[in-house]
Amino acid sequence: MKRTRDTAASELFAAVYPRLAGWCRRLVDDDGTAHEIASEAFTRLWARWTSVEEPRGFLYVTAANLVRDHWRKTERERRAVRRVTSEVAVRPHDEQADPSVRLLVQALPERLRVPILLHYYADMPVREVAALTGRKEGTVKADLHAARELLRAHLRRSLDHSL
Repeated sequence: MKRTRDTAASELFAAVYPRLAGWCRRLVDDDGTAHEIASEAFTRLWARWTSVEEPRGFLYVTAANLVRDHWRKTERERRAVRRVTSEVAVRPHDEQADPSVRLLVQALPERLRVPILLHYYADMPVREVAALTGRKEGTVKADLHAARELLRAHLRRSLDHSL
């Protein structure tokens, strides 16, 4: 039994790890961090191996959560640096947030963020996103639409303020 479990895990790792790590790389812009996140997702899967019905989905959802945690940590660090910097140099009070798409996606509510990450960053079809998140396809489509509208509105505001 252990032999087949190890074989199945090895085959899954060989089949999924490169794409998962690449997906993480696009989200975090750092090879080392991307590999850490992908490896941690596999470690968490291994710990729950016998109770996970859909390993690939588990890996992507776990990685998405780890990416979100990484983004939060990075944002906390940025705020700390800004705070220290602002004590040294006086800056305008209404500094605009970074309008990069990654930060905007990070700021979305989880209900909207996870489908965006899986559909657009992991190139999963709506049907697969629905299966992985336990939602109906129509709900996933509505969430994707709502997320795009929020992102579009935020980008427009950012562009308007920068002109």
